[in-house]
Amino acid sequence: MKDRIYICHTYYHVYVAFLKELYLPVSERGKASILLSTISCNFENLKERIDKTGLFAECIPFHEKLFTAYPELEKYYRPRNNLVLHLIQRIIFTKKYGRLTAKTVPVNLREYKDIYVFCDADPIGYYLNCHRIKYHALEDGLNSVVNCNGARYDNRGHFELKAFLSERLNLIFIQGGYGKYCIDMEVNDVAAIKYPYRKYVEVRRQDLVDHLSDSDKELILNAFIRNRKELEEKMAHVMGEEKKILILTEPLCDLVTRERIFRDLIEQYGKEGTVFLKPHPRDELDYAKCFPEVPLIDATVPMEILNYFPNVCFDKAIAVLTEVSGIHFAKENVRLGMDFMDKYEDPKIHRQNEQI
Repeated sequence: MKDRIYICHTYYHVYVAFLKELYLPVSERGKASILLSTISCNFENLKERIDKTGLFAECIPFHEKLFTAYPELEKYYRPRNNLVLHLIQRIIFTKKYGRLTAKTVPVNLREYKDIYVFCDADPIGYYLNCHRIKYHALEDGLNSVVNCNGARYDNRGHFELKAFLSERLNLIFIQGGYGKYCIDMEVNDVAAIKYPYRKYVEVRRQDLVDHLSDSDKELILNAFIRNRKELEEKMAHVMGEEKKILILTEPLCDLVTRERIFRDLIEQYGKEGTVFLKPHPRDELDYAKCFPEVPLIDATVPMEILNYFPNVCFDKAIAVLTEVSGIHFAKENVRLGMDFMDKYEDPKIHRQNEQI
């Protein structure tokens, strides 16, 4: 029986997996496996850098597929106005999706004592519950359940009935801890979540960070930075400016609207100082082409990694909906929030918690 495995879908997930492993005694490290799902993120050569750290026993690519890759599922995903017909259709979809996903899973997950899944809303969640394999869920992003409770939003309308069918009967599947075979779900701040749930277990991300030694931080830097010398030179250049504003991009809305949003932000905050952009790893907008005059920080580097650069300090870090409480490299953090987004798209699209 193998020890544990982390199933990651983003660079941030991998970063948290590192934090969790580095929180363990040295004698317990190097035993875990890590799967890198390619369903929504291009990890490029991250596997090579992970392997060099020796923190994990193995790093394995995972070619997970969305339901749209399976034509036979299309007819079960069409909206139904009748609740009974909708649930019957969803029961069939859940089982078929779980079985089809089995073809893509590259390891025998039954061999592991503990399975940690950062985003069980993805196909792996259907697979685990369909095959009755117990696992631990983890919050997708920092306070993501606080900012958007995906399980309740995706299943608004008769939620308690749907939760019963998922958690008790395993007929359908609901992410975020509501799967029958989900043991618990790690979240950053239980008290901040509007809808309490017995499976929520508080594991504060900052506590994991505070536990890191200098050598641990060095290991993280080596794993996540593709060209460290180049980034360090860019950071040194940043420190040479009088006033520095970092704008964090996000995969918001359509690309045309997204470009308009960040063009407006660059114009607004450019009046206060020199603006830098940190593209989100899953943001497909070509910022180098759209804003060639604005210096970019490598998109593949999680923003939290900037905390580990000595003497790096921005005057402001600006985000639209991204949680900014984990940023310590800026004197002031600004989260523009829902009111800002209301100016650019229909509020129903991003005000998800209010629709629950």
